Amino acid sequence: MSTRETPTIPHPLAPLTPQEIRQAVKAVKTQREFTADTRFVMISLREPDKRRLLHHNGHEALPREVFMVLRDRKRRRSYEAVVSLDKAKVIDWRYLPGVQTAITEEEFAQCDAAVRSDPRWQEAMRRRGVEDFSLAMVDAWPTGYTGELDDASGRRLACPLTFVRAFPGDNGYARPVENLVALIDLDTMEVLEVTDKGTVPLPPLSGNYDPAVRTADNNWPAVVEERQDLKPIDITQPEGPSFTVDGYAVEWQKWRFRIGFTVREGLVLHQVGYQDQGRIRSIVHRASLAEMYTPYGDPGFTHYRKNAFDEGEYGAGFMVNALELGCDCLGEIHYFDAVVHDQDGEPVTLPNAVCMHEEDMNIAWKHTDFRTGKVVTRRQRRLVISSFAVLGNYQYGYFWYLYLDGTIKFEVKLTGMISTGAFTGECPPYGTAVAPGLYGPHHQHFFSMRLDMAVDGPRNSVYEVDSVALPVDERNPHANAWHTRHTLLESERQAQQRTAHAATGRFWNIVNTRERNGLGEPVGYKLVPSSGLLPMQPEGSQAWERARFCYGHLWVTAYDPTQFYAAGDYPNQSRGGEGLPAFVRQDRPLADADVVVWHTFGEHHIVRPEDWPAMPVVSTGFTLRPNGFFDGNPALDVPAPNSCDSTTVCHDQNPF
Repeated sequence: MSTRETPTIPHPLAPLTPQEIRQAVKAVKTQREFTADTRFVMISLREPDKRRLLHHNGHEALPREVFMVLRDRKRRRSYEAVVSLDKAKVIDWRYLPGVQTAITEEEFAQCDAAVRSDPRWQEAMRRRGVEDFSLAMVDAWPTGYTGELDDASGRRLACPLTFVRAFPGDNGYARPVENLVALIDLDTMEVLEVTDKGTVPLPPLSGNYDPAVRTADNNWPAVVEERQDLKPIDITQPEGPSFTVDGYAVEWQKWRFRIGFTVREGLVLHQVGYQDQGRIRSIVHRASLAEMYTPYGDPGFTHYRKNAFDEGEYGAGFMVNALELGCDCLGEIHYFDAVVHDQDGEPVTLPNAVCMHEEDMNIAWKHTDFRTGKVVTRRQRRLVISSFAVLGNYQYGYFWYLYLDGTIKFEVKLTGMISTGAFTGECPPYGTAVAPGLYGPHHQHFFSMRLDMAVDGPRNSVYEVDSVALPVDERNPHANAWHTRHTLLESERQAQQRTAHAATGRFWNIVNTRERNGLGEPVGYKLVPSSGLLPMQPEGSQAWERARFCYGHLWVTAYDPTQFYAAGDYPNQSRGGEGLPAFVRQDRPLADADVVVWHTFGEHHIVRPEDWPAMPVVSTGFTLRPNGFFDGNPALDVPAPNSCDSTTVCHDQNPF
């Protein structure tokens, strides 16, 4: 991020500045255990104690601390460190036995070079007719955990896969090298194995989407020319946007919140509240993506290890795009930069990492009195806070939406490029052909959202709500009655691995029983799922052991300042069992407690030809909707739209 509230006292949640990163790195380098072979894997703000934040008056400085994850490549050791910026020294240093940290961008690039230099790999490529190795692309996929050889207590491993460009700038994913998999030690960059299970011809056609090269005769699909009849849509706000920004603090239409950013989670929202009856009412203390998991359903040699924890094994914040006006965001835009770092600990500024703008969203509410003919209409508007991460072949857009009526939505937009494989003869049954000799394996995407709820304060309860039909009896003689059944989730074990159920309209209601609305009912927000997706892999599988969070759409835990990630702190090469399954073993009470709600949602991707070469956006997400939080419709005070007049142009008024 690029701005600060004041030049002297940063807000306790303000992201780290380049100067603070350098100061923390300097302190860590004084440690006896730090060597020339130590690399910085993750540097982020260690957020202050939540209780102190709740009572922070904005004028005093809270301790500024930096959390670090480091890897000593020579001694094969991983460490965590905490640096006090106020004291300019390391206040905690610990060795992490049996842990493999996330793969860094530099390791990704070094792996590519190491594999392309290996004689065994080169010979395998020659068997496929490839002589110019500079045209090869090598992607370092994590190994996952398929047995003892993958254990995190051993070597730091990756399984590189290879793709081939026809020329520089060509889309290499159009020509995957099937049946060729390497195994590399990322600490030493030694290629341990190169396994070739037999030559499959490279797919014959390119799959380019760039206008400069997609019209070639050998491109699939063939695109001759661009459309010429698409009229422009201009978004204008002559008086400017309705939001105000002070550093990372944002105010918009009664909403108040703070923007945050970490190298692992990417975009974070802090202290989300809504102004109601003269006061700011809290809703969510912290909202962040807690993990992403993408298991593939192809058992083939090249593909069976594809089980990526994109956040825990790479870090979503490192990979964000610079968003562009007119392409990624339209209208009056406010951008936030993000500051990350390289493996040497040097800060790196990512410009325009987060985009914020307003969007018209059609109708907020409307009523026509058919007796009088009077029509009252109000337009909906939403504030959009977005960021895009480039995670290998896929791109993920993370979009938060705040609405005038108190609704909060989160959406992941999936686009980019499918992971591909090559085939001859019949397409494998585990995927779909997208071009001659080229297919995309079926897969699933799972996302875990960590919602540190604070509905009118830190003490909340969570109810599972189902709509239930009543039996036909004297209470229901007309067989039309149904009611809602509210089940209090009283403990962590009861609240683990809950599933969505569309047939009963299931949602989860987060309430504050200590605060009542004007009707005397507890105030609340309900979590409405949009996805009922569950993993296809059975119990005992790698997915079951390592990504258990995916097997339930809702988990609730008691707040713990050390618990942020649904699959645990270090999923790379882990056997499993960490994260949410471990958190809930304590079976802590949840009624009228400081609760954290974890929601899993996803996208079931049966690949189709239309996904090639650039995949049209598909979306998944969830909604947080006020449910008794207000005394009535909070958007009643929205003024009538100015466009309900003669300035609006209407074409074809009587087209029939």
